Amino acid sequence: MTVFRLSKNIYAHDLSGKGAEIAGGRWNSRGNAMLYTSQSIALSVTEIAVHTPLGITPKDYSLIHIELPDSEIFEVKKLPSDWQTFPHADSTQKIGDEFLKKNKFLTLKVPSAVVQGDFNYLINPMHPDFSKIKILKIEKFSFDERLFRR
Repeated sequence: MTVFRLSKNIYAHDLSGKGAEIAGGRWNSRGNAMLYTSQSIALSVTEIAVHTPLGITPKDYSLIHIELPDSEIFEVKKLPSDWQTFPHADSTQKIGDEFLKKNKFLTLKVPSAVVQGDFNYLINPMHPDFSKIKILKIEKFSFDERLFRR
């Protein structure tokens, strides 16, 4: 399976999950490394857009195409009622942190909070099978400025 990630050019080759470890996210608390990827390029763009202030078009980005082994994916079947809230709830971080702690699966499939029906794939960089992940392609990416106008 191929998933996608948008990141600043300087981090394009970095799949460590360090950014999420430092900042935390919807599906992990600070101190827990996790690599966030999306099922499509469009979802990757949307995820960046909702975290960028209006009027600022992100610059110096790369699109990373990543191959995941299909057999290593765990899907959350039951979500807490507040999983889509903004700012995100601690309940989703607990799910992700538990996923990382158990270290049973390489990838966690979760629904996107911003695009109904689409999914993000969260990768555990500490999993023994992490080396099975392959970067297929890295390409420069430019955002359409209309996404960030008022």
